[in-house]
Amino acid sequence: MEKYSTLLYEVQDGLGVLTLNRPELVNAMSVTMVEELNSFWRARRHDQEARVIILTGAGDKGLCSGLDLKEARQVTFNPDADLDIQGIYRVQVLFSQVALGMRQAPQPIIVTCFGAMMGGGLSLALAGCVRLASPDARFVAQYINIGTGGADVGSSYFLPRMIGAGRAYEFLLTGDDIDAETAYRLGLVSRIVPRDKLMDEARAMAAKMLRKSPLGLRMTKEAVNCNLDAAGLEQALHLEDRNQTLCMTTIRYEGQSTNTK
Repeated sequence: MEKYSTLLYEVQDGLGVLTLNRPELVNAMSVTMVEELNSFWRARRHDQEARVIILTGAGDKGLCSGLDLKEARQVTFNPDADLDIQGIYRVQVLFSQVALGMRQAPQPIIVTCFGAMMGGGLSLALAGCVRLASPDARFVAQYINIGTGGADVGSSYFLPRMIGAGRAYEFLLTGDDIDAETAYRLGLVSRIVPRDKLMDEARAMAAKMLRKSPLGLRMTKEAVNCNLDAAGLEQALHLEDRNQTLCMTTIRYEGQSTNTK
């Protein structure tokens, strides 16, 4: 099992639970955390043990408050330091690769959204497959509120596809909060669950997924991800046909009945 300083990870019976573990800073994303997240998601691409992953955060203030501003003021935003464009770019790419790693991981990702999800925290939530929210959840494109652009770490890709370009423009340009009710109404989250039931609900949803074909889960995530960018219906159908053929071949190989199809 991998060892991390800013993350906790456990896997049992096919379910992996990844916890952002900087509760004293509302799980703010330091460079170390981002490096560890990238390492974690790379490892999942070849992981046969975890078939579904729940992403959550330690503490009770929020999933993730975004960039660790204290660290950033000492490095990226330090007016007394020499300007290092290449260094800033390297760090920026580290952050953006987390969203890509989550998308490339074959496991469905259920995100438990509670409290603050600001900036990078919003992006982590968006990069998941399913979002369950507590009533106190609030999503904020905090990037624009700290002087950078509102489109960061995949937000300009994911958010318009989830809630439409018009509302995505609004939230990315203003940095206004999206509360849980608005997020549910717009389709950003699947359901609103009492805070004390959030992990139970995530585990129950994961249990449903784990009863499905392992290949079927992976192929479904792949198909949805690819067809978000498909050129048209014909390309989408080609991918689905390929995936279903593979899955049906697996059913025959495993000796399972196809009567449920």
